[in-house]
Amino acid sequence: MSIPITEQRNPASFKIDTKSTEEILRIINSEDAKVAKAVEHAIPDISALVDDVVCTLKNNGRLFYIGAGTAGRLGVVDAAECPPTFGVSPDMVQAIIAGGKDAMTSAIEGAEDDIELGVHDLQDRGFSSDDLLIGNSASGNAPYVIGALSYAKSIGATTAAISSNPDAKAYGIAKHSIYLAVGPEVVAGSSRMKAGTAEKMVLNMISTASMIKLGKVYNNYMIDVKPLNEKLHKRAERIVAEIAECTAADAKDLLSQCGYSVRHAILMGMLGISKDEAAKLLEDNDGSINASLDAFYDR
Repeated sequence: MSIPITEQRNPASFKIDTKSTEEILRIINSEDAKVAKAVEHAIPDISALVDDVVCTLKNNGRLFYIGAGTAGRLGVVDAAECPPTFGVSPDMVQAIIAGGKDAMTSAIEGAEDDIELGVHDLQDRGFSSDDLLIGNSASGNAPYVIGALSYAKSIGATTAAISSNPDAKAYGIAKHSIYLAVGPEVVAGSSRMKAGTAEKMVLNMISTASMIKLGKVYNNYMIDVKPLNEKLHKRAERIVAEIAECTAADAKDLLSQCGYSVRHAILMGMLGISKDEAAKLLEDNDGSINASLDAFYDR
């Protein structure tokens, strides 16, 4: 019987239980060093997926992650970070994990074997052909994920599969196949390790690159950050001060005038205009700071 690579033993960690603490850590670290290279090899496929994600979001569709166990939890983490980081609605990027909220803190392993549950969970969110589904599964064979991807494909939605198994069943369903060749784990079958790390990197890349393409970043600043706590208030003030080249006090004043909208405060500070003028510029230029600046200087 063929054993998926995600379940195979790793020769580099044979007899790891007989090693010293430092030797164990060096083996783990050496294997972890392979993750970034595996992700690098997948960049062309990730790039094509990001372009479809951007197209979906521009057309008011939504991005969904679905997975079980570690893969599902990583999707939840990435989706949860999008609203505070990029100022988007929680509906724009959503994550579904087999077993629901309880599975975030407790292992509910049986849930991943229910092929119909994946379909039900998508339908419960009103998933439609306008949305895009990314199935996360280290093996690429979890029935829960397979069922969800098959349903999404059947209704005409764009689909993608992320796996560390070259023979993943999910690849035969999804439009986009993201293979992360990290090899066997240090502890056989423990895909929370290299496979999980690789998936975390890829989900970060997908959401971040998509938001950059959607204009949520100016230069390399997050310009739609939601200042929901003191730390984020200070971050917003620092961003405005650095871009508009003004004092921290002036940045705070600008933000106060426009309800702490970093995007608006930046234009106000850079151009010396009112919040209403900044709002009009942004409205006329699809929210783009670069386009707004060009329009201001061209008039």
